[in-house]
Amino acid sequence: MSQFTFSVFPSENFIDLGLYQFGWEQCDPAHSFGPAARNHYLFHYCLSGTGTLIADNTKGEAISYPIKSGQGFMLFPNQIGTYIADRDIPWEYVWIEFDGLRAKETVALSGLKLDQPVYKAHHKDIAETMKTEMLYIVNHKEESPLHLIGHLYLFIDSLVRSSTYAQLSRGNSLRDFYMKEAFSFIEQNFQNDISVEDIAACCGLNRSYFGKIFHENTGKSPQEFLIAYRMTKATELLKLTGLSIADIGNAVGYPNQLHFSRAFKNVYGVSPRQWRYENGGRSQPGQF
Repeated sequence: MSQFTFSVFPSENFIDLGLYQFGWEQCDPAHSFGPAARNHYLFHYCLSGTGTLIADNTKGEAISYPIKSGQGFMLFPNQIGTYIADRDIPWEYVWIEFDGLRAKETVALSGLKLDQPVYKAHHKDIAETMKTEMLYIVNHKEESPLHLIGHLYLFIDSLVRSSTYAQLSRGNSLRDFYMKEAFSFIEQNFQNDISVEDIAACCGLNRSYFGKIFHENTGKSPQEFLIAYRMTKATELLKLTGLSIADIGNAVGYPNQLHFSRAFKNVYGVSPRQWRYENGGRSQPGQF
């Protein structure tokens, strides 16, 4: 016999992103819902078993999508959809319905769309976090609206970061955003004592995942890129100013002149002093 829990969110005072309803169900064999259309975004995550989603695409054609454990699906506002549990291995799922002024752009970051409504996790650990957040909301309906909204944001963050489409699309706007944030942070802070962890933190990512997407987008590790950026700035100062080697090293994040000279030589094959001499840079009296 089908078992389920269902709750309606007690407040609609959240403009950017708000909850409408959420629940969990262990379906009977061949149990179905629809065809029906929602006014908001409705995401289901399959905890176990299998089933089928039938949803209209942008052309109004009903398309069938098999869904298995560990996958999910998004139904969009006014999209007609039907979902049916398998006869032999009926699914168990959890769902969240949400909307708001930022909902459209947020869902777009996940790569899910009318013609591509099936969620497939690219990072299982992040997908596990997403599942945990969904179940937390379902099982803590008595918590305050602000508390539940906080977990809605954590759910959406995990949805976006774990999505196959978001992770694999080279031109994905989420990755572009992360790279823009990283480059901006480096540009503004390269002269300070910053670490890869600091750059990752400015993007809201852990070091491991940040390093992976950074390398895929630039061909360099964050540390290699930071060093190359600092050395490029150093060559500008060597060529265009008469600052001492120590002052230039300090200006690009190396308060220790010896460490700066070693890093510079690793990149250019010569010392900063020799590079300045060979490239016609300005120098102080008594220097090359």
